[in-house]
Amino acid sequence: MTNQAPIDALADVLPLTARANITGVLQIGGCSVRDLAAAFGTPLYVYDEHTIRQICRQYLRDFQAHLPGARAHYAGKAWLSPALTALLVEEGFGLDVVSAGELHVAIAGGMDPEHVAFHGNGKTPHELEYALDAGVGRIIVDNDDELTVLDQLTRERASEQRIMLRITPGVDAQTHAKTTTGLRDSKFGFPLPSGQAEAALVRALEAPFLDVTGFHIHLGSPLFNVEPYADGIATIGEFAAEMKQRHGYEWREFSPGGGMALTYTADRVAPATESYAVQIAEAIHTACDTHGLPMPDVHIEPGRSVVGRAGLALYSVVSRKHIPDTRDYVTVDGGMSDNIRPAMYDSKYEAAAAEQMNTVPGLVATIAGKFCESGDVLVRDAQLPALQLGELIAIPASGAYQIAMESNYNLSLRPAVVMVNDGDARLVRRRQTLDDLLHLEL
Repeated sequence: MTNQAPIDALADVLPLTARANITGVLQIGGCSVRDLAAAFGTPLYVYDEHTIRQICRQYLRDFQAHLPGARAHYAGKAWLSPALTALLVEEGFGLDVVSAGELHVAIAGGMDPEHVAFHGNGKTPHELEYALDAGVGRIIVDNDDELTVLDQLTRERASEQRIMLRITPGVDAQTHAKTTTGLRDSKFGFPLPSGQAEAALVRALEAPFLDVTGFHIHLGSPLFNVEPYADGIATIGEFAAEMKQRHGYEWREFSPGGGMALTYTADRVAPATESYAVQIAEAIHTACDTHGLPMPDVHIEPGRSVVGRAGLALYSVVSRKHIPDTRDYVTVDGGMSDNIRPAMYDSKYEAAAAEQMNTVPGLVATIAGKFCESGDVLVRDAQLPALQLGELIAIPASGAYQIAMESNYNLSLRPAVVMVNDGDARLVRRRQTLDDLLHLEL
């Protein structure tokens, strides 16, 4: 980035509406980040509505071009709020939830429970009851104990529930060890090679009020390589064929899961949505043609790639430190309480001086968080211009998982969240106050 101004060098990670005004101040959705910081304070998470809508439309367009009728469920664990849910509804997305809390927020945002798939390897009986009472469209059954509880609950209600079985296909997704989920040694799903997946299907088919619509797999995230999808689908296609032969069962639905990657840094660009669509569609068609299976209804579950680029984290510089022959540190007013991913996954981000977007960087500095951990570092060796106290630092590609995984570590206050569009900024979550920290205490 040394030979380019940040607004040009970071074009692939900034929201689609990102611009720099004549003085070099970053604008998102027609709003100056300087004005946003003045109005709402920092740390601040800014979401560009236009970017979210465009990515939603791109997913539906690309997948339906290759898989007519394909549906998209946004993976709510990436970030979920009533404001986002309302937007997703308008764009024709359903939702993938993993807790009663996510389901509750989804319903509050106007999502029809029929368009919700309820995931998770540790659903409690209370959560399953809540899902049944709400009328969720699909419960993705993850293990034998869940199958037992769900069978009992539906018998007590004498009401049918559509389910899909989550299968662990034993495929290496070639991603971070903490986010790979398709290997045999995984806490998720019914293992395929051991025969447990087949046994689960037999049990589910015998349950009087469970309608097994098909199978679900999820290989991990983020998947920069599209080939694992082909491997996973080929494996599940062979399993579906065996279940048809042995038990007369034909799948009606199938989900290859999500895991679509996001471009976090300028030097590692994620595949286009069409690349995922082509690979997944070809693999499903090949599996059906090879084994004489009917084409299932397909739904995908993108999460981070829908909202990640739309989100920008905005911080203020609170201190600077120069260690001769060692390093320059720039400390900001946030850190691992609002973005745990660098500390947890060694995740990489870009950073920019949000009020000097037209200035070619001349300083290499590490962006440090304010929390009492040496590991609280947001961006190492960021290329920046000289900075002043109070100046704004922007970290792009911050729309996924940061807010979802935030905490009150060091009893810090959770940041405000604002949605911008066409020059309008609306607060969708207020900043926590000191009194909020005491609301749950007795």
